Amino acid sequence: MTLDRKTAIRWRGSLLAMAVVAGGGGFWLGHRGEAPATAVGAGGKQPLYYYDPMFPNQKFDKPGKSPFMNMQLVPKYADGGGAAGPAGVTIDPASRQSLGIRVVAAETGALASSLDVTGAIDFNQRDVAIIQARSGGFVSRVYARAPGDVVRAGAPIADLLLPDWGGAQTEYLSVRRLGKPDLTAAARQRLRLLGMSDGLIAGVERTGRANGIVTITTPIAGVIQALDARQGVTLAMGQTLAQVNGLGSVWLNAAVPEARAGKVRIGQNATATLISFPDETFSGRVIAILPTAQADSRTLTVRIQLANRGGRLRPGMFAGVALGSDGKPALLVPSEAVIRTGTRTLVMLATNDGRFHPAEVRVGRDAGGKTEVLGGLAEGEKVVASGQFLLDSEASLTGIAVRPIGGAR
Repeated sequence: MTLDRKTAIRWRGSLLAMAVVAGGGGFWLGHRGEAPATAVGAGGKQPLYYYDPMFPNQKFDKPGKSPFMNMQLVPKYADGGGAAGPAGVTIDPASRQSLGIRVVAAETGALASSLDVTGAIDFNQRDVAIIQARSGGFVSRVYARAPGDVVRAGAPIADLLLPDWGGAQTEYLSVRRLGKPDLTAAARQRLRLLGMSDGLIAGVERTGRANGIVTITTPIAGVIQALDARQGVTLAMGQTLAQVNGLGSVWLNAAVPEARAGKVRIGQNATATLISFPDETFSGRVIAILPTAQADSRTLTVRIQLANRGGRLRPGMFAGVALGSDGKPALLVPSEAVIRTGTRTLVMLATNDGRFHPAEVRVGRDAGGKTEVLGGLAEGEKVVASGQFLLDSEASLTGIAVRPIGGAR
């Protein structure tokens, strides 16, 4: 939660007044560590002036009741300096609980899920097998296949009659009968260069007969995307017979708003949920951020790769996506501790001597109630996570300097 500093200043007096009533009028905010006082000269210090917390810009030279809210005027003391330490707002320890002030140390950690978007499952376009004819010939038989069929690795697609292969095998057998190892090896290498597998060559050697009919199979398991093999069709060398897309992994194309694209990094973890499997989550990682934005929706496409065990994730399915931490450590503070003024971002530091003073910070991502601090704060420094707006308004009224980003220890 963030507030405009002017609004915080107006409300500061109201909060202070309520806290005074709740605490029996026993605490006051001080500057530079002076002890609270309710009368002129208390603690041996002379107030500079008195003021009404509801109207802090109006000054009075004597104690008494405020003419505006009929509440006791608050003394304002001069900065005593010396060994008390740097300027800061001081609160009576007994009054901190009434004000609800909570102090938390900045610590290194990883942000939780930072962005929830939607996406659709698509084929992994890197897991594609193109099945082609290695030689000119004819399609002698087509197996019962059709586009969209899911096939296993090694499933037959078509039987091809390849005359060139039959002739080459006949020549190889003739050379082999000569019993000259060097000529036999050269002839076998020629069969390999024509595209024949070692298994096919071994079969020719074992049977002693040429086999010009070859069964074309799919090298991977997946979905038949295209099938151009038809019985009786004449084939040219290199002609495509089928295309198969693997299903071992799929892509999830998530639409990320352009304004939040800076929060996504390659390698970032992602979790997907689908209405088809309401009790399960599927984990993956970002493998690409596509370079063009969608003009109509002003979104960028983020590509996430998911394992697809059992082939249950089908292209076209709709999914909710939670983009999580990229795994990189970051300095984190509670998001409620961050004060955004519109021109800069502040936190209220708590020092060991009980003082509070503002410090400027540079922040990054927000997620899970935590904010990433990119500069202006060091690990272990304590910040105010509750009641910081009252302290910030008091620091502003008394002119306490803000520690710049470069001043972090």
